Amino acid sequence: MSTTLGYNQNPFASSHSLDANPFDDPQEQHVDARLEQIRQRELDLERREQELNTKAQHIRQHGRKNWPFFFPLIYHDIAEEIPEASRPLITRLYQLWLVLFGTLIINMVACIFILIAGSSDGGRDVGASIGYIFMITITSFLLWYRPIYNGYMKEQSLYYYLYFFFCGWHLLFSVYMIIGIPSTGSAGLIQTVQMFANHHWVAAVLGLVATIGWILQGVGNAWYYRQIYAHHNAVGHTMEKAKTELASHGAKAYFTRG
Repeated sequence: MSTTLGYNQNPFASSHSLDANPFDDPQEQHVDARLEQIRQRELDLERREQELNTKAQHIRQHGRKNWPFFFPLIYHDIAEEIPEASRPLITRLYQLWLVLFGTLIINMVACIFILIAGSSDGGRDVGASIGYIFMITITSFLLWYRPIYNGYMKEQSLYYYLYFFFCGWHLLFSVYMIIGIPSTGSAGLIQTVQMFANHHWVAAVLGLVATIGWILQGVGNAWYYRQIYAHHNAVGHTMEKAKTELASHGAKAYFTRG
């Protein structure tokens, strides 16, 4: 009798002790998930802060120079410095400059093979083509690419007129190189046709590639030259503004980022 009463005094004790679990509360789980999200955000913020500190330390030690990557001399960042609407155009101009650089190298190699093929003017072609790699690469970047880069970054008239002047000369130089007159350092059309005619296939193919490169970058630059000229007129840049900017800032405006 006493045993039966003792059992009936708490008939649900066993089931209650098994089913009760304070961690099954949905609100508790939501709080835990929220805390995990906050922890992940804090980790992301710490990581970003570390990246910014590392970048700031690099700038303090080396300045903001990042181009060219193998020996930084200047700061060049289209995504950061050029307005979003103008980035595609400046990116295409930069790509055309890279095509120019590649074409100069291929042109030099073609001239070497033209010399090997027995051209009487091969020595002059090789010498001039080597000089072009250094002279044209540097002057094209500084005299027409960099001015229009600065022009779209600062929207100042002076840079546009520098670009129009020097890029105009570059377009004429491109036509000159496309023609390929012997002894001029160009493996253009005339030289390429001669190599094909004399069955010097390596020199001929390299000359053809160089000619295509000259045409590609020349036509591309001419196309964007027109677009930039139209933009220059639409914005209202004038020679008077350019003179005023030159008088106010002088040559230092070319090198400053402000």
